[in-house]
Amino acid sequence: IDVTLADRTTYRARIVGLDPDHDLAVLQIQAPPDQLVPLPIGSSQDLKVGQKVLAIGNPFGLDHTLTTGVVSALGRTIKSMTERTIEGVVQTDAAINPGNSGGPLLDSAGRLIGINTQIVSPSGAYAGIGFAVPVNTVNRIVPELIKYGKVIRPGLGVTLVPDQIAQRWGITGV
Repeated sequence: IDVTLADRTTYRARIVGLDPDHDLAVLQIQAPPDQLVPLPIGSSQDLKVGQKVLAIGNPFGLDHTLTTGVVSALGRTIKSMTERTIEGVVQTDAAINPGNSGGPLLDSAGRLIGINTQIVSPSGAYAGIGFAVPVNTVNRIVPELIKYGKVIRPGLGVTLVPDQIAQRWGITGV
């Protein structure tokens, strides 16, 4: 994976951690610190429907692209590429196209409020409904990706018995 900065300098990236269930990854590059300017982090908890947002990305290979829109809805639920549910997603009418995924969704003060992840469109191109993983979810997941390289999910240690076996043994319930 190569990462190209605004000055067109390209660096080879190392994958630190992945969470395909939330369509998130942490990458590391070896760039001089003066070339790296972090985005200020906002909060997705305080978002309001109708609030102005900006989406930055690389749609269809057109780098340094900015689109504007508003928060169309909050608390949406979508399916990730792994078919897991992502809850609390921000819906926006800012144009989200292929190539915008992984780019920031910003509030009008330039603070990160989400990571653009997908659109709902029969054609696969912008149809007015884009989605971003909220920054509060990102803030919860990224430290785990840095520490463990993945999200650690708890398990119950329970296995469901197939219906045929349960019926044969006269078992009902879980």
